Amino acid sequence: MRVGYARTSTTEQRLDLQIDALKQAGCEKVFTDHGVSGSTSARLGLDEALEYARKGDTLVIWKLVQ
Repeated sequence: MRVGYARTSTTEQRLDLQIDALKQAGCEKVFTDHGVSGSTSARLGLDEALEYARKGDTLVIWKLVQ
């Protein structure tokens, strides 16, 4: 199973584009964090996604930016 994770760093940003892309990539379940900075260690949506995923599942994110 593909499990998706989407995050925005500000409350003004929208998750729609990421969620749509994750669903198009075949993610059956998508977890989100909205308005959570990348420097914040507490990401409840990511924690939920990692807890939900089972051996053999793939965690999919929209993109990484350096």
